[in-house]
Amino acid sequence: MDISFKNSVCRTLLVFSISSAGIVRAETATIAIASNFGEVARHLVDEFESISDHDVTLVMGASGRFYAQISNGAPFDAFLSADSDKPAELIESGLALSDSVFTYAIGRLALWSKDETLVQDNASALSMNGSHKIAYANPRLAPYGKAALEVIKALSLFNVLEGKLVQGENIAQTYQFVFTRNADLGFVALSQILQGGALVPGSAWVIPKSLHSPIRQNAVLLARARDNLAANEFMRFLKMPASRSIIRSYGYETGDS
Repeated sequence: MDISFKNSVCRTLLVFSISSAGIVRAETATIAIASNFGEVARHLVDEFESISDHDVTLVMGASGRFYAQISNGAPFDAFLSADSDKPAELIESGLALSDSVFTYAIGRLALWSKDETLVQDNASALSMNGSHKIAYANPRLAPYGKAALEVIKALSLFNVLEGKLVQGENIAQTYQFVFTRNADLGFVALSQILQGGALVPGSAWVIPKSLHSPIRQNAVLLARARDNLAANEFMRFLKMPASRSIIRSYGYETGDS
């Protein structure tokens, strides 16, 4: 089936569901978004706002930082984490609704360099002699950084690379280190180096999933937003086939692809 047709059908269904629910007032939701998901989140919000009267404000950052902020009363309505642990912990602490959690994306990790010859389709760039700086996200705050560390250890390269590693606070900063050539290569989200389904200029290795734990990214509605119509409808929107198709187009898996 043509994707544009599916998108049209899903838009019609969502508009119908909103109308059927008797929603007559517009509301605003503020949503904490893991930084790896920033570009696709903006795309999804544009689609959502085009078919509803609600407004969605996105705040990007490290999942660990958001978890701490939410635990201390930050006024977010929903949380799209880069892992499954933090939403589960928020549910356990009563700060999020247990029946709202779901996996919105499964991330892929890539090793990337702006140098078109540096990274081959394997791990060889990591074990090269020389003073190459290698960027990765803080594994305490960013699940992609935790996955990168697992890859390094799985390849038995931690002792070799320890002096070359440059740590970003989140995956967005890690990408910037490589993009600006402050690092020669780095572990980034595959979604960050895809444009129109093709890799951006440079060289990359899409890291096999067998080398790290699954990057299962869960979304959860926060308890304070139980009756927030904008947040509830946006969470429903993320589950729709057209939305999941958009998510996959950015290099993520959704579990139903």
